[in-house]
Amino acid sequence: MTGSGSRRLHTSSGAVGVSKSSQRGGAKIDQALLESQVSRVSWDDMRVFLTCAEAESFRKAAQTLRLSSSTVIRRIERFERALGTPIFDRVPDGVVLTTEGQLFLESAREMERACNNVLRRQSAREAVERGPVSISITEGLGSYWVMPRLVEFQRHYPFIHVNLRCAMESADVLRLEADMAVQFSMPDSKELMVVKLGRLHLHSFASHEYLQNYGTPENGADIAQHRLVQQVAPGLDERALAGFFGVDSVENLVAIRTNASTAHFYAIEKGGGIGVLPTFAAAFGSPVVPLDIGKRYHLDILLTYHPDARKTARRALVIDWLKRIFDPKTNPWFRDEFIHPNELLGKVPSAARENLGKGYFSFLPV
Repeated sequence: MTGSGSRRLHTSSGAVGVSKSSQRGGAKIDQALLESQVSRVSWDDMRVFLTCAEAESFRKAAQTLRLSSSTVIRRIERFERALGTPIFDRVPDGVVLTTEGQLFLESAREMERACNNVLRRQSAREAVERGPVSISITEGLGSYWVMPRLVEFQRHYPFIHVNLRCAMESADVLRLEADMAVQFSMPDSKELMVVKLGRLHLHSFASHEYLQNYGTPENGADIAQHRLVQQVAPGLDERALAGFFGVDSVENLVAIRTNASTAHFYAIEKGGGIGVLPTFAAAFGSPVVPLDIGKRYHLDILLTYHPDARKTARRALVIDWLKRIFDPKTNPWFRDEFIHPNELLGKVPSAARENLGKGYFSFLPV
């Protein structure tokens, strides 16, 4: 997409110079010369370049980097001036790499990996007794399952400072955005360790108040006469709810749509509509009723981390702790086999009921 029909990215001082080999139209570009100019490039600008190349959009890259779009564009212009060649072409729906940009991309990735490896080795030499550990986790599991247990963990290990990042979009462990991640999707990189913690089973629920006001659906066909609550967020398939209830579309059935797991759970508790929740929702005191409509659905819960994470004692300690609190042997709702929500109440250990009663899973309806 670097032909005559595309438009070059311009800097404030005019178009960035194109290498002579590129101007000759098809002549081989001197990659060694391009890479020799790296010494003039800021490492921060290189990270911006890599993010833009992956996002194929300055706007999306700005959101990922938490910068303004104008700052991202300014960094890219500075990056291009340092290299002496344009690296992006603008297209109607974003940007694409020029030939020069494509040549430099893999070299930039290799440099990033080398830098991150140096940082990991440095982290491994840190004192074992004290320091931070960052965990990226989906919002629902982080808020409802991990955080109540994290408070107790921190009482036993006060020297470990845990940063729990709860978001549907997983952090990039390879880029050191987090030490480890609990997520539903397999990572793209083969460099990461992947451990299956358990399986999250999903079931349809409604509040007593909702069923009193709108009646109880008897089967999937009845869903067309009811109201739904839907969560839409990165990593969630918007079409999944329709497939769950066996309808072509839920567009005319959704009464409340939200991006947050906490708001989604609360809307169902308050009677906003029927929604899909983990099977253990009612077992820990949430005032919701399981409904035997819709299909069964599950997601594997995966823990990902770089092998070097275990070289630091405190990170290894947190990894082992995460494995314990998700252990399906002691938490039957995380087993591979489906257990109906009505059967789970009798399987919840008494200690768990005491520690995770009403108010821990969501706000108490008022």
